[in-house]
Parts: sequence; structure tokens; C-alpha cells
Amino acid sequence: MLASYLPEAVAKHYPPENKDADGMFATWRIHLSVIAYNTKLVKAEEAPKSFADLLDPKWAGKLVKAHPGYSGTIMTATQQMVVTLGWGYFEKLAKQKVMHLQSAADPPRRVAAGERAIQVDGADYTILQLQDRGESVEIVYADEGSPLIAGPAAIMKSAPNPNAARLFYSWAMSIECQQLNSDIAGLRSAHALVTERKGRKRLAEIKTMKEDPQAVEAQSDEIKAKYATIFGV
Repeated sequence: MLASYLPEAVAKHYPPENKDADGMFATWRIHLSVIAYNTKLVKAEEAPKSFADLLDPKWAGKLVKAHPGYSGTIMTATQQMVVTLGWGYFEKLAKQKVMHLQSAADPPRRVAAGERAIQVDGADYTILQLQDRGESVEIVYADEGSPLIAGPAAIMKSAPNPNAARLFYSWAMSIECQQLNSDIAGLRSAHALVTERKGRKRLAEIKTMKEDPQAVEAQSDEIKAKYATIFGV
């Protein structure tokens, strides 16, 4: 389905783990699934520091998260959390009366609105965008590691305008576009020359869980079924 094409920027500035060896795709964006909280409802000194902290009875009825049956980000994050924490963690979390939503962008908005105090998971770039608008939300990078989600880009073999596709793909992977991703969208970049937004913790400084796309593909149906059984959603 994909056409091999290696933009110059990818060849020069992207690490091996963020580009296909045969030039079929490369990482266009990176983001994290993070814990976050409403700073009006939770004091910084009382905020959870880890996924384990979310099991404290004091957070019962105050948590919100997205669903792996709907969101690709949350499916990827759930697979990583299962490997790191085990299904037993989710069985304990299910006792915390967690509000379930769909998209990874939904929990940050409910936390910002004060409908729930803390999100268990959700896209970090949405939190950053809410902060840019002055919302009272703060990110927590969990002690156990934050799930990492890499979003690839590619050219379709059957693209009706292959030359235009290559031009756009080259721009999308360039420093110009990648810096925009960071500055405006709050995303992370694999491009070595991109500078992080001022005041944001660098990706290299954050403990992350290990992404395994092959495992996600192979286990997605099992994860959806197990998750639905545990949470009843």
C-alpha cells in the first residue's frame, strides 16, 4: 500500500527508530498519554506522582479516562501499561468509579472544566493547548513512565499525484513543519534540530514506556475485550 520515499530531512536528522529501513514511513509526530489534574481542585503537593497513586481511595469518583476501544492513542497506551503494570492494575483502578470517555482529547477538557479532578490518561498536547488558553491544568509524568505514541506518515503507492505527495511529505518532515508541530500544536518531534517549547520538559528527560506497534496490532481485540470486562464499558 505504501511507496518508498526518503525525504532529505528524514535521512539526515531522524534517528533509526523513527524511520523505516526501507523508506516506507517515518515518525511525523510524537506525543504522550499522561496523568493531569485541575490545579483549582488539587493542590500541587497533593497531586498524584504515579499511576499507583491513582488507586488511593481519596480519588474515587474523581478520575476520568478515555477508552481503548475508541482511541488509538489510548489503545497504544493501554498496551504499554499492561506490559508495565499488569492487568491487575486496571482491576484495582476499576474500583475507583472512573468516568469513561472516548477520544484521548476528551479527558483533558473534562478536567479543565472541573467535571473531574484528575485524568488517568489523555493526550499531553491537548493539555498544553489548554494551558496556552489559560486553563488550570497541569501534567504529571508518572514515576512508572508515560506511554509514548509515535504517529507515522507515508505516501500511498496509489497516490493520484505522486510528485505532489513527495513534496508535501518532504515539507511535513522538514524543520519548518516539525517546529510548528512543537510550537503551535504542542507535539513532540523526532527531528534532531527541533527545539522544545519554552518551559516544557524535554522528551529525553521524561521516563517513557516502550512502544510496540506490532503487539498493539496483534493484541488489540484481546485488549478491548479484557478492558470492557474489567470496567463494564
